[in-house]
Amino acid sequence: MKIRSLVGASSIGFMFLHVGGIGAEAAELKVFSAIGMQSVMEDLGPKFERASGHKLAITFGSAGAVVKRVQGGETADVVVITRQGIESLVKDGKAAAGDVTDIARSGMGVVVRKGAPKPDISSPEALKRTLLAAKTITYGNPAQGGASGIHFAKVLERLGIADEMKAKTVFPAKPGTDPLLVANGEAEIGVNQLQELIRFAGIEIVGPLPGDLQNILVFSAAIMAGAKAAAAANALVNLLRTPEAAATLKAKGMEPANP
Repeated sequence: MKIRSLVGASSIGFMFLHVGGIGAEAAELKVFSAIGMQSVMEDLGPKFERASGHKLAITFGSAGAVVKRVQGGETADVVVITRQGIESLVKDGKAAAGDVTDIARSGMGVVVRKGAPKPDISSPEALKRTLLAAKTITYGNPAQGGASGIHFAKVLERLGIADEMKAKTVFPAKPGTDPLLVANGEAEIGVNQLQELIRFAGIEIVGPLPGDLQNILVFSAAIMAGAKAAAAANALVNLLRTPEAAATLKAKGMEPANP
């Protein structure tokens, strides 16, 4: 399994994962996936290859970056991103509504560095006090198109502290790496999707965002219009709905979309 970074001005936050080689009779399935599904796809991808004989070439990025690339003319057999992003692709004719399957749900959580005191985030007002008291915070840069960063920026606006938090905010250079800023002490508090937080060492989850500040994301898989490997694409989507996939989702901090 080989991974190389494709981060750059025209491909913000992307990583390319090529699993294995390709045989003469095997189909190579081109997949675009949200970073929020990366740990799940990296776990299930090799299992899919062994079971089906097909090979996967997966590109990971923020949901916004995936949508931008598809709208810009890049092609894929399957796209696995937030439901909202998929709906925009359906609207643009890049996929049919009947070829969309909901896969997983996940919420957002708050973390601190391992061993640090856990602040009170039990209510929106408590979270507001905690954020104002913090020296630094981090979350996904909304400009990079990640759903969690876009939502948390709106949370700060709802709490009425968006301006106060600007000077305290440290954005990660690459999408999905903000938990590292908490682990190494560059940020006191971090906020992201729970499945992205639990895969990092050196941090502790304080809890979920409180009350109606929470944002439950639904991740969906779409077989794209004109998919070159439609049968393999359908097989992959079916795998993502199996009991084994459900167990993997739960182990990674997510829930099946349709338990």
